Amino acid sequence: MARAAPYDRDKTLTAAMSLFWDKGYHATSLKDLEAALEMKPGSIYAAFKSKENLYLLALDKYFETSRGLFRKMIAQADSPLSALADHLRAFASLPTEDAARQACMLTKTIVDTRSTDAVIADRSRAHLQSMRIEIAKAFEAAIALRELPAETDPIRLARRYQANLTALRLELHQGTDQAELNDLAEDMAREVEALRL
Repeated sequence: MARAAPYDRDKTLTAAMSLFWDKGYHATSLKDLEAALEMKPGSIYAAFKSKENLYLLALDKYFETSRGLFRKMIAQADSPLSALADHLRAFASLPTEDAARQACMLTKTIVDTRSTDAVIADRSRAHLQSMRIEIAKAFEAAIALRELPAETDPIRLARRYQANLTALRLELHQGTDQAELNDLAEDMAREVEALRL
């Protein structure tokens, strides 16, 4: 009997993440997973134990990738505030084929699973909280560089920034007119820049 070809775990998780991000947890069938992962059901369960566990791993990958890109952007910037403002602008100019032109996977997951799968919803909330902390650290860096007043509340600013980013990505997800998207992102970015001392 021929042995199944070994799978690349990272590549497989990336494929699962893309599928789940697009369709959601409940709407993704085993047949969808078979096709996207190019694996038989038995192999999927042997590798990942359950659909829920595979979703959690895909969600973790989404979070870790997003956090890594955000950290890199802030670390490379001379001005944390400028980096945060430009981050908002960048979403509006994403190519039409970019997967990020849809609502955040964490946000979509909470909507999809809040009343049906507490484990998945709780993981999403925890990742959103961790991203808020990352954003707050960027505002703390701006305080340290005296871009912001010393008494600034970085968590409060991070919550507002995250809410704006979520709203912007929802507009992307809905296919809002590009000119309107550009204007919205620019308004949000200028709000951030207006905080500068």
